[in-house]
Formats: sequence, C-alpha cells, structure tokens
Amino acid sequence: MKKIFLILLVFTVAVFAQGKNSKVKSKRGDIDLTSAAGGSQVVCTASFNDEMTVLNQKDSHTLVRASCGQGWVENGAVERVIQGPGDKGMNLEAVDVVGWMDNPSAVFVLDQDAGSFDGINIERNFKDFLINTLDREQTEMRNGEN
Repeated sequence: MKKIFLILLVFTVAVFAQGKNSKVKSKRGDIDLTSAAGGSQVVCTASFNDEMTVLNQKDSHTLVRASCGQGWVENGAVERVIQGPGDKGMNLEAVDVVGWMDNPSAVFVLDQDAGSFDGINIERNFKDFLINTLDREQTEMRNGEN
C-alpha cells in the first residue's frame, strides 16, 4: 500500500511540475496580459511570436511571463510550445545524399557551382512543327469519349 501511495505521489508531483516553467505562445495573434485573472486592466501586449513562460495556472487563466512583462491570459488563447526556439535547419555538408527512383539507378545531388554552367536555350515556337491541327470535339467523338 505504501508503494502505491509513493508512486501516486511521484506521479502527481511530476504532472504539476510539468505545468510550471513550460512555454506557451498565442494562438490568435498579439495577446493582452492582464493584472488579474479575468481582469480588464492590461499590463502589456505580447506579440504573436513571443514565447511566454508559465508561472501559475488557475481554472481558466494562466499567469505568464513574456518579454514585455508578466500577466494573466485566458487558457484558450494560448497553446503549449513543443519545441524550443532556435535553428531548426539541418547541415548536410558531411552527408552523402543519395536517393533512388523507381528504376534501379542512383540519384546524386551535385553541389558544384551552377554559375559556370551556361545552360541550354529551348525558346522555340512549336507551332512551326505542327503539320495539322486537332479539334478536341472531333477527337473525343472519334474515341467515343463524348
């Protein structure tokens, strides 16, 4: 019985500790931080991209600290931030990128300088190469599509 109570106590502490010092951000754009939970006196306005630290939670409001200050927001106006801020890019300089197509042949990503490549000019008028014109309605009637 004591073991079950101890496990339950540890689990409860872990759940409550997770709620505090986590990060949230606005769902709807710039958000007003008020001096009291459900209050109307605005302390400051946090921008949409501002990540706020959760300090305390009540039933329908959360006390947060933003870059502009500290105040209460409605729980429905914020959402938890899963991944912290920072560079989310990947550096592939040391990785050999190889892909495969449907047919068994390798595809390589070439990283040479494209500035020295002249390219091919394919500006042509393809109407000069047409021998006869095709009518869409006649082609559909001939193929039984219409």
